[in-house]
Amino acid sequence: MDKMGLGMLIVGIILIIGGAYGIWYFLPYVIDVVMGAIGIIALLIGIMLAGIGFILVKD
Repeated sequence: MDKMGLGMLIVGIILIIGGAYGIWYFLPYVIDVVMGAIGIIALLIGIMLAGIGFILVKD
């Protein structure tokens, strides 16, 4: 294993630990973000389905 690979492995492990700690510390906010993202995804899927349905009905 070369030095760069070892350095990337160590930095990756540190980032994983830091990210897990951040998620655990700010868990209520993380849940809010996930719920908001689900709402946004549902809205975008609805817009796409309505657009495709409009095009199919028009033909």
